[in-house]
Amino acid sequence: MKVAVVTGGAGFIGSNLVDQLIKQNIKVIVLDNLSTGKKENINPKAEFINCDISTASEIDILFYINGADIVFHMAALPQVQQSIENPTNNNNINSTINILEASRKANIKRVIFSSTSALYGNPVYTPIDESHPINPLSPYALHKLVGENYCKLYSEIYDLDTVCLRYFNVYGNRMSNEGAYRSVISVFQESFINKIPFNIVNDGEQKRDFVHVNDIIEANILCALNDKSFNGEVYNVGTGKAYTVNEIADMFKGEKKYGEVRIEPQNSIADNKKITKTLNWKSNNKLKTWILKQKQYESK
Repeated sequence: MKVAVVTGGAGFIGSNLVDQLIKQNIKVIVLDNLSTGKKENINPKAEFINCDISTASEIDILFYINGADIVFHMAALPQVQQSIENPTNNNNINSTINILEASRKANIKRVIFSSTSALYGNPVYTPIDESHPINPLSPYALHKLVGENYCKLYSEIYDLDTVCLRYFNVYGNRMSNEGAYRSVISVFQESFINKIPFNIVNDGEQKRDFVHVNDIIEANILCALNDKSFNGEVYNVGTGKAYTVNEIADMFKGEKKYGEVRIEPQNSIADNKKITKTLNWKSNNKLKTWILKQKQYESK
């Protein structure tokens, strides 16, 4: 891999991937419209193109990605609740189709698609493996499922190799600290800094599998460098360990405040045996260790 395209390379996960690729002396082209990403996140050594791939012309996208080996398709409007409030917004589907079609015509070796564990919906069992029933509970999750199906289709019909990574709850450097739909870790981090009570939804006993962004980046790079043909294969990317929201609040040692009620899955825990066995991936970062470091840093 000499040249890589990262769509959404100004975002939380995408910008961290760009940094790592550049450390490995790979030329990186970032495609991002900065709707949710930030220009200051973009590595200055990357080539940045301000582009909305959901509406850009095929000729333009072909021009942008021509000569690349791998496309990491991370661009998306990521908020579940936002998609429920705006169900007619099909940008995530359009961007995926456009990048797949351009990649096919540009003879890209592989497209790596960032998907989500949200498409499992309310789990029938945990830990959740890749064979678990699919039940999207939001337009966002449904659009990601459509994206996975398009990846599989392009592999089968057009011989464009694709692979889909279903991320569980991602945290780490550059995660969003704005808006109403941030991750619970981001919300709790701000509460810790401002010394205010930790607002906990429902009873706080809901469990989530939190995976560090660096481990997500490692999974993407392993997929890019692997010699096998994936042909639309899907992989969970999670630690296989879950914490309750109350346990996370206890890690921050914050005062808990209950009251808000929201409909959401009670438990979401990854079965990561497939990616561990096939790609030799493992989670190297511990949530409790990361929170402790953040507390020490913010306390200085």
